[in-house]
Amino acid sequence: MQAANISPADVWNLARRNIEFDDDACLVFDDSVLDKNHSHKIELVRKQYSGNAHGLIKGIGVVNCLYVNIKTGHYWIIDWRIYAPDEDGKSKLDHVQEMFDNAMAHKKLPFRTVLMDSWYATMDLMKHIHRAGKHFYCPLKSNRKVDDSQGQQPYKAVSTLQWSAQEHVHGKHVKLFKFPSDIKLKLFRVVVDTNRTDWVVTNDLSQDSTDDTHEMCAVRWKIEQYHREIKQVLGIEKCQCRMARSQKNHIACAILAWVHLCETAKALKTNIYSLKKGILSEFLKKELRSPTIRMAPI
Repeated sequence: MQAANISPADVWNLARRNIEFDDDACLVFDDSVLDKNHSHKIELVRKQYSGNAHGLIKGIGVVNCLYVNIKTGHYWIIDWRIYAPDEDGKSKLDHVQEMFDNAMAHKKLPFRTVLMDSWYATMDLMKHIHRAGKHFYCPLKSNRKVDDSQGQQPYKAVSTLQWSAQEHVHGKHVKLFKFPSDIKLKLFRVVVDTNRTDWVVTNDLSQDSTDDTHEMCAVRWKIEQYHREIKQVLGIEKCQCRMARSQKNHIACAILAWVHLCETAKALKTNIYSLKKGILSEFLKKELRSPTIRMAPI
């Protein structure tokens, strides 16, 4: 690892030592915007949508890939990309496909399922995952057009579909608008809470339970946990350096620190919040007992 150029490969080389590999594992993709709303001259900063802010902010986009062992509930960051289309011409979808291919061809990771949110539920990406022999579970946007009538009726928005009692429990076979007819899909209506309903599409035709689909999609929350931890505990947003290389190194160092903290917390049977608080608490006690810098009396 060169101090001047820390890469996602360095993160992978560290994380791979402790990953609990499993054939039924999941890859989870999502992006996070590092808030730089008050910056004026920081490279890589651009206006983009932030889920936390529920609107456009100035920030640096980071597209992440987690490996989740669904049997143990443990998760690891295995890859990440900076969203900088002016620099490399790549969209967030390009980054996700690149990381997926990297996990398959180079890392040779054992996994069965890919989980993404509705923004990534594009025809090209879902086709790519299906052709690679993997399952995907993606919530669809409410206006996404589907056909559940085997061609007897026109396509309609997924939110307007009618559901029988059996379909509520077991899902229904559908065809997405302009989607290849040779790829069979199932759709599930998942009630998340009283204010939210997800329409989840999958190419896993063995899936026959809305409850199990809900449980599978809940695994996607692991990446939200990761985003929260790395912002709140590691300060990944805090760097004010102007140069792109410095920003990338800060992001990489924060991710490397997260990997170290998670493994230490796991060994101590605690979490990274308690681990960091304990370190700071012990340091503060030590300083109060014997200050490193002593103030001269007035």
